[in-house]
Amino acid sequence: MMQPTSRACPPWTLHAWPPLLWQVDTLRPLHLRHLGTRVTHAGDQVSRTAGQTLWAAQADDRQAGMAWDWVQLACGVVAMADPLSVITNMRLLSPHGDLLPALESLRRLNELVHALPWQDEVERALYVAEATA
Repeated sequence: MMQPTSRACPPWTLHAWPPLLWQVDTLRPLHLRHLGTRVTHAGDQVSRTAGQTLWAAQADDRQAGMAWDWVQLACGVVAMADPLSVITNMRLLSPHGDLLPALESLRRLNELVHALPWQDEVERALYVAEATA
């Protein structure tokens, strides 16, 4: 059975991080870095291999963090398990300083996710998990 491949904090701990207000027009310079990827389910005849990945960036004196579940669709192909379930401590604001509605925030968070090389990190974690199984 595959074991978690990272000692990074579990993604759900992002809820305990202090909230960080972030204006959407400043999201592009946010340099998220990979903190860890976990393989939580090794897959079997019925279920696919799955896990979570965690990314963060230093923002002034705090950290902005994002995490999401992923699933392996085929060898070399991984996808977000649910694009509507990105965990973050960021509260996104419009250029005018208003809190963005939930669906608009999710759209913006998904743009960030798709700009990251997260699939490479998941594939690396899968390789390590299989090598140590």
